[in-house]
Amino acid sequence: MMKILGIESAALVASVAIVDENVTIAEYTTNFKKTHSETLLPMLNEIINMTGISLKSIDAIAISGGPGSFTGLRIGAASAKGLGLALDLPLIHVPTLDAMALNIYSTNALIVPIMDARRDQVYTGIYKNSEGLEVLKPSMAVSIDELLEELKLMNENHPIENTVFLGDGVPVFKEYIDNNLKLSHSFAPANLNRQRASNIAILGLEMFKRGQTLSADEMRPEYLRKSQAEREHTCG
Repeated sequence: MMKILGIESAALVASVAIVDENVTIAEYTTNFKKTHSETLLPMLNEIINMTGISLKSIDAIAISGGPGSFTGLRIGAASAKGLGLALDLPLIHVPTLDAMALNIYSTNALIVPIMDARRDQVYTGIYKNSEGLEVLKPSMAVSIDELLEELKLMNENHPIENTVFLGDGVPVFKEYIDNNLKLSHSFAPANLNRQRASNIAILGLEMFKRGQTLSADEMRPEYLRKSQAEREHTCG
C-alpha cells in the first residue's frame, strides 16, 4: 500500500504527516512562532519514532508548493529536496490553497482560503468540494477588494448559497469582509482554518497516481509575487 509523506511550511503552520490509501497514519502540526528550520525535521523524526515506520517505505514526498511565506516555502522545499535526494524519492508539488480548501467538504458552499499577503492583498483561490475538490479559480494574489468583487460577479451568474472563508487572512480581514460582502458567508472554525500536512499528502497521493511527480532538481515553490527584497531592488 502506497505511503506519502506530506510537508506543510507555507505559512506560520509547520506540519508533517504520513498517509496511506486508507488513513492518516501520523500527523504533527504546530502553529507557533518558531522557524520551520527548527521544527520540520524534528517533527518528522518524532512521528517516525512514534510509528516505527521506515522512511524507506515511503513512496513519494508531497510538499506544500505555495503560495505563501517566501522563507517558509524555501525551507519546506529544501527539506523535501534533501529527503528526496537522500531516499531517491520523487516529489509532488501540491498547491497550498488547494490543500487548504480540502478542510471543508460535502457542501455546496464556495470555499475561499485566504492567506495574508500583506499590503491589503491575499493569496487566495475559489473552490467547491461537494463530491470532490473542484478548482473554480486557481491560486492568485489579489487585493481583498478584488476578491470580494469576483465573488459578487460569480453570484450574479450563479447564485451562491454560502461562502466559507478560512486561513490566516481571516483575522486580518474578517471585519472588512463582514462590512463589505453582502452575500451569505461564514468563517471556518478553529480546527479547520489552517494548513495541514495530511491534506498535502492526500492530494499528493492522488497526483502521484496520475504520475504528477518531480525530481528534487525540478521542484520550485510557486510564490506568485516577488519577495520584498526583490520589490525594493526593482524600485531602487
